[in-house]
Amino acid sequence: MASRQVIDGQAARGWRAGFAMGWRWVTAVLGGYGFTVAAAMLTARLLPVSGPQSRVEATGWPMLLSFLVYAGVGLWALHALRLTRISAVVWGGTLVMAALLWWLGVRA
Repeated sequence: MASRQVIDGQAARGWRAGFAMGWRWVTAVLGGYGFTVAAAMLTARLLPVSGPQSRVEATGWPMLLSFLVYAGVGLWALHALRLTRISAVVWGGTLVMAALLWWLGVRA
């Protein structure tokens, strides 16, 4: 009977570990993408512009830097130990930046 409980405990632990790893990958790939896009859009929106040419530059530089941000967020999400912290920072940061973008609206 004791061996049966050990096997069931290992199966439950294995299922939870598999779910945690799956959620970690979803957060790294999809959440990292959302975080990166929201950060690039917010940065482009907040940079000062004076004319049409500087508007292109204000959009271009954040988009170039977004590749580094995406790689950094993805690697951090797969490396860090606490899944709750990863989820809170990535998904919460995405929601906060998206809300700020919605609140700021389109640049006139």
